[in-house]
Amino acid sequence: MKPNIHPKYREVAFTDTSIGKTFIIRSTAEARETITIDGKEYPQVKLDTSSESHPFYTGAQTRIVEAGRVEKFRQKFARKSAEINASAEAAKASKAKKK
Repeated sequence: MKPNIHPKYREVAFTDTSIGKTFIIRSTAEARETITIDGKEYPQVKLDTSSESHPFYTGAQTRIVEAGRVEKFRQKFARKSAEINASAEAAKASKAKKK
């Protein structure tokens, strides 16, 4: 490897500000602040959300009821189909009267 071209890979403390949890992983992320954990100083990166607080990973995410969406579409489509069929029948009836 060429010297002085790669980013520094080191332990970095990531802090989830929404729940206040801090975890340490190795990263090349740049940090402006530092934090001391167990007597050791780490660069600190603050996050708005992480896997500890994101609803998708915590299971707190409410899923949209897809069955309700499908039923709503079917009702809407059924109304449109009924209107189209009614107008087609009326056209056939008026055409039959003309003969």
